[in-house]
Amino acid sequence: MKTNKTAQGIWQEYEKAMQYNSNLDLYETVKRNENFFIGNQWEGVKAPDLEKPVLNFIKRVTTYLIAMIVSDDVAASLTPFHRSEQNNKTCKVLERELKRVIENTKAKTKGRDMLRSAVVDGDGCFYLYYDNDLPSGQKVKGDIAVENIENTKVLFGNPHVNDVQKQPYILLVRREQLGTVREQAAAYGLKETELIRPDSDERYYGEEKDDQGELVTVIVKLWKENGTVHVLECTKDVIVRKEFSPGYRLYPLAYMSWEKIKNSYHGQSAITGLIPNQIFVNKLWAMAMEHQKKMAFPKLFYDMTKIPHWSNKVGQAIGVAGSPKEAVAQNFRAADMSGQVLELVEKTISYTREFMGASDAALGNVRPDNTSAIIAVQKASAAPLELQRMAFYQFVEDYINIMLDMMRCHFGVRIVDIVDAETGETVQEKFDFSKVDMDGLQLQVDVGSSTYWSELMQVQTLDNLFAKGIITDAVTYLENVPDEYVRNKNQLIAKLREQQNSLPDLTGLEGGQPGVMPDLGALAGLMPQTEIAQAGLGQLPDYEIGGELDGTMSTVQNRIIPQ
Repeated sequence: MKTNKTAQGIWQEYEKAMQYNSNLDLYETVKRNENFFIGNQWEGVKAPDLEKPVLNFIKRVTTYLIAMIVSDDVAASLTPFHRSEQNNKTCKVLERELKRVIENTKAKTKGRDMLRSAVVDGDGCFYLYYDNDLPSGQKVKGDIAVENIENTKVLFGNPHVNDVQKQPYILLVRREQLGTVREQAAAYGLKETELIRPDSDERYYGEEKDDQGELVTVIVKLWKENGTVHVLECTKDVIVRKEFSPGYRLYPLAYMSWEKIKNSYHGQSAITGLIPNQIFVNKLWAMAMEHQKKMAFPKLFYDMTKIPHWSNKVGQAIGVAGSPKEAVAQNFRAADMSGQVLELVEKTISYTREFMGASDAALGNVRPDNTSAIIAVQKASAAPLELQRMAFYQFVEDYINIMLDMMRCHFGVRIVDIVDAETGETVQEKFDFSKVDMDGLQLQVDVGSSTYWSELMQVQTLDNLFAKGIITDAVTYLENVPDEYVRNKNQLIAKLREQQNSLPDLTGLEGGQPGVMPDLGALAGLMPQTEIAQAGLGQLPDYEIGGELDGTMSTVQNRIIPQ
C-alpha cells in the first residue's frame, strides 16, 4: 500500500480517523467520564434554585481498581534463549541499563497515570522517543524519554485491529502553541514558517474553554518500510519535519485497553456504565435535600382577618380584631420524607461498588474483628482484575522491548558497569549497544509483580535449601543472595573461588585415581578439620562438616550437618 507523505494526504487520514472516533462517540464519552471522575457531575444542568450535591462513589471505585493493579511493584528480567557467557553478560548489561532508563524516565510513576487514563477513558498509551538534550551520565548527551498520550490523540491506520505493531501507520496528535511549532519548524529547516496557522478543535477535553485561538494541530506519522520505522511531522498545510528513519524495528508506542472491544482498537472504560447510577444517586439526594429545606421545619398559619401583620419579634405586642382568646394561629408540619429514599441511595451505591468488585471488605470499610476472613474476601474480590493485571504486565513488556530497540539504535558505545567473574569487582568497560543482535540473542522478557521475586523470600528460601543440604556450595549460595544483603558480595565470591582452587589434588595420593576417593588415613592426614575450615568449607556459621565412613573402605560422603 502506498504511503501518504504529503501534508494534505496525512490530514485526510487524520480527518478519517477522527470521524471513526466520533462515530464511537469517543470524544463526548471521554469528556463525560473525566468530569464524573473529578466530581464535576452537574455540568450543563440548568437549575439555579436546586442544590447540586455530589456523592462521588465513582472516584472511590476507580482509585480502588488502579491501586489493586499497582499495589505491587513491577519487575522485569531478561533471559537469553541460548545460554552462553557472552549472552549472559549482554543480558546483565541490558538489565542494568533498563533499570536506569526506567528510573530516569519515571516510567513506573507514569504507568500509574496511564492506568488512570485506561480506567477512566478506556485506553492508555506510552510514546517513547529519544531526546538528544537529556543528560545520560556519559560524555555524550541523549537518552530515552516517555510521554503519556490520551487515547483521543492516538489514531491507528487500521482501527479494527488493536495490535500496535500490525498497523500500516499510526498518527499521533499534538496540540501546541503557534510560536513553539514555528520555532521547531525553523530548526528543522523549514523557511515558510508563516504557512503554519492556528486551528481550533473543541473535540479535545479542556479545549472548549480555550479562547486564545493560538493552538496548532501537529501530526506525527509513523509507518514501516523494509522492516524499519519512518517518521515525519506536519500540520494541515505544510511538512514541519521531513521524513527520517531512526532505525527502529518496533513502533515506539505501547498501548493498553481496560476492557477490549471486538474489532476496535479502543477499549471500554470501567466507569462508562456507572454514570447513570451516579446521576440517579445525585438527583435523588438533591431532591431529598430540597424536601428537607422546605418541609422539615413547621409552618405557621394565622387568621389575617384578626391579625393584619404577623411579627416574630420577642415580647412585641400584637393587636387582634376580636377576642384574643380565640385561636388566631396554628402550627403545621408536613409528613416526613419516606425512609425508602435514603435506603435506595445506599443500596444503589452498595450494589454498584460490589458489582465492580469494590465491596466494603475490599475497601477496608469494616471492623477488623476477623482479619483472616477480611483478607480472604479482599483476595477474592481482586481475582476479577487478573485480566487487567495481565494486560498491564503485557504493556510493561511492550515498552521494555521498545526501550531495548531504541538502545540498539541510539546508545552506540557507552561506559557500563560489568562484574568481573574472576575478581568479583565491578569494573567499567565500553559496550557497543549497536552490535547487540536482538534476533541472535532472542531475549525473553519476564514481567510480573516484584513480590514474586521478593528479596526477603529469596533469602529465606536459600537458607532453607542450604540448611537441608540441597545447596552445599558457598559460592552458589552467595551468587543467589541479593546484592543489598551482603556487602562486597562479589569480592567474597572471588575469595571463596580462590580458596577452592587452592585445595590440593586428592587424585595424586597413593592409590588415587580419578573418580576414586583416597585412603581414609591419607585423607585425614592431608585435610584435618582445621584446614577444612580454613579452606572456606566450614566458614558458614552454625554449620560443620560431617563425614560418614563405611568401615575401612575408601568411601567418604561429605555433607553439611546443622549444629
